Amino acid sequence: MSKLKLGPIDDDKPVKLTLELPAPVHRDLIAYAKVHAAQTGLSQPLPAERLIAPMLERFMATDRGFVRNRSQTGFKSD
Repeated sequence: MSKLKLGPIDDDKPVKLTLELPAPVHRDLIAYAKVHAAQTGLSQPLPAERLIAPMLERFMATDRGFVRNRSQTGFKSD
C-alpha cells in the first residue's frame, strides 16, 4: 500500500466555512478518510470535513507557483 500525502491531523481551532462538493468528490473524500484512518492507526475515520483543511494546506504548500508568487509579493497569511 502506498503512503498518503496527508499525515496525522492536528487538533486546531477551526474557522467555519460552508461549501458544496460534487457528489463524486464527497465519495472520494470519505474513501480517503477510511484509508487515512488505516494508515495513521485511527480506530475510526475522521469526518470527511476534517480532511479538507489539511488537504488544502498540503496542496498550497507544494504548489510551486503559489509558493514562489507568495514569497515574491511578501503576502503572508494571518
